[in-house]
This record gives sequence, C-alpha cells and structure tokens, in this order.
Amino acid sequence: MDGPAIALRSLTKRFKGLVAVDEIDLEIEKGELFGLLGPNGAGKSTIIKMLTTMLKPTSGSAIVWGHDVVGDRDAVRSSVGVVFQDPTVDTMLTARENLDFHGRMYGMDAKRRRQGIEEVLDLVDLSDKADVLVEEFSGGMRRRLEIARGLMHRPHVLFLDEPTLGLDSQTRRHIWQYIREMNLQEEVTVVLTTHYMEEADNLCKRVAIIDNGRIVALNSPENLKDLIGADIINLSVLEGHDDLLQALEPQGWIRSIQTSNGEVQLHVDHAQVRMPEIMTLAYRNGVGIESVSMHEPTLEDVFLKFTGRKIRAEGGAGAAARMGPWRPRR
Repeated sequence: MDGPAIALRSLTKRFKGLVAVDEIDLEIEKGELFGLLGPNGAGKSTIIKMLTTMLKPTSGSAIVWGHDVVGDRDAVRSSVGVVFQDPTVDTMLTARENLDFHGRMYGMDAKRRRQGIEEVLDLVDLSDKADVLVEEFSGGMRRRLEIARGLMHRPHVLFLDEPTLGLDSQTRRHIWQYIREMNLQEEVTVVLTTHYMEEADNLCKRVAIIDNGRIVALNSPENLKDLIGADIINLSVLEGHDDLLQALEPQGWIRSIQTSNGEVQLHVDHAQVRMPEIMTLAYRNGVGIESVSMHEPTLEDVFLKFTGRKIRAEGGAGAAARMGPWRPRR
C-alpha cells in the first residue's frame, strides 16, 4: 500500500450540540508508534472509534491503510486490531480459547489459528498460561492477552485505547515493553491514546496533544519539550499571590510565568541557582509559600503551555524537591 497508514482530512464528529472532534488533519506513517495525548473527554477515544468504523464521522474523511472508514468499512476492519479501554476478553475461557475464537471471527483456518496463537502468546510472554482460565489472570495479564488478541489476525494498524488504564506502575512498564517489541518485531503501525505523560514520552515517536477535540501540538516528545526550553519551578502560594507575581515579572532571568490551579509556574535557566533569589523575593514581599518543586520540562508542561491548565488535577509527573509549608517572618 502506498501513502501513509492513516490520513485524516478535516475529520469532525458532533453529538447534538457537542463537537467532540473538530476538523482534525493528521497523517500517521507506516510502522510509526504514534500517541494521542490528552485528558479524559478530549476526543481521543472518539477519534479511535471513527478510525475503527465504530462511529461514522459527521464530516471530513479518514483513510486507514488505503481504505475509507465510511465507504469501505469491511476492508478497514480487516486491516486493524483494537484494544479497548474496558476489558473484553471472556474470563470463562482460557487464553487459547479466547484467541481461537477471535481467529475464527476473522476467518482464519485451523492451521493459521494454531500458528497465530503460539506466536502472539509468545510475544506477550503468556505461553505458559495458554490453557489457564482468564478469570485467574491478573489485570496486567488480561491486558497482555487483549494485546495478543488484537494482533491475532496480523493487522496492519493496531489501536490501543488507554491500554494501561488502572494498572500499577510496574505492570504499566511491562506493557510498554510488549508494545515496543510488537511495534518493532511485527512492524505494525501503533496508535496509542493515553493521558499518562510518561507513557507518551517513553513509547511514542510522535505525539499529538488533543484538547477539546483539536490538535493543539504535534511533534516528537523531545521537540515538544524543547518548546519549553528551560527548567520549571512550581510555587504553591499560601498568601500574597498577586504580590509574588508583581515581584517576579520584572526579573529578566525568568523566561515566562504561568498560573494554574493556584500555583505559579516559572520557566528559568539554572533553576537550582535561582531558587534562593525567588525565596528572597517572596520574603521581601510578605508572600507565604506552601511548597516548591523544580524539574526539567515534561509533556505535562507542554500541555499547560498550550491549554493553560494541567492534564490531570493531581499534577504532572516528574519532580523533585518538595519543601513546605514556608512563610516569611516579619
């Protein structure tokens, strides 16, 4: 097949008065591991549902592996695999039985099914669990089985919709490893949706940051972080918020200042060196600081830059020394 694995032109989806996906233009290359990064409700899953023919676009077009998602739905479905957010494996069947059933649904003959089952179970390190009931699997094992099932019919494009949602950090890292190996060994194009910053950063060649149904930034994780171009200092202010901003704004060594959820975020070079100066300014202006953190730029900071808010209320990944609470003495 010539051309990109996926091509979107002004792709739009409306639900009554809500615009869930707003005129998105995007191309994803063959063999690429591509991330759609954004908060819940940003439109990521709606995009996946349109690309897998589960939802019909309101307007615009989407081509997946050379096939139109509206005009050639069967060809699209035979070209893709999907791992959904919610578990869909049958817990009353064994791993082998789940995969065999999937192969039958895709018209695979017995020989191809047997061979495919062995290959995909080996890929996700579940060969020794082939004949165990899925109800006995851990959450991480079930997720790996779902990835194996998505690969069973050898799709050209695999969609992973929040594949590590609800898993602990160690299991998530193991899933990342299987996704990388699958992308390299099977040469399958992978489209991953996530709201975990480190997931997109660790896995994806390119990332599209989605907000309110639109792509607000698109590049490699490293290039996106380079847009910040400085260390980050976060100040949680107890009192004197406006006084602190007024004191910081004239300082030439501060590249930019942003505020979000009661925090003041500074972009500065050599943050560790500047920290005493910041605390001195707070002291002189009677500002109470609850906590301070500093870190190198992350995709969380990129999201804040483009949207004016954090991707999750609990804050970003990464960081560093936390001190607190601190109040000036008068």
